[in-house]
Amino acid sequence: MGAGMDKEYFASINEVSKRLSVPAYTLRYWEKQFPTAIKPTTGAGGRRYYRTDTFNKLVIIKELLYTRGMTIAGVKKLLKEGTFPDTVEAISNIGAQQYSAPAASAPKLDTGVLDLAINLLEQAKEQLKTI
Repeated sequence: MGAGMDKEYFASINEVSKRLSVPAYTLRYWEKQFPTAIKPTTGAGGRRYYRTDTFNKLVIIKELLYTRGMTIAGVKKLLKEGTFPDTVEAISNIGAQQYSAPAASAPKLDTGVLDLAINLLEQAKEQLKTI
């Protein structure tokens, strides 16, 4: 449970945004992406208020997406399969790698080509100085 949050506590979207260091528009986006997990209560004027259990799910979603490198689709799959972790500590048990985005393999850079390009740019720079 989040620090200082009671069972009956409701946090505004702005408070949750600050606590998680995530913009409010991201929280609204996650609400659309994970409607079974993120169900804020709406108050007067349509303001969103989050229960403690919803806040805890947001903490886990942030950890999965930002720290573990999972994709939105990967988190959706966890929710669908019923294997969504209950706590941040439980994340290590899910084998997040199978739901992660494929690692982008950076092409090998040929330093000879880079040196040539830098040399040409330096020559062009000198030519521009004489104009």
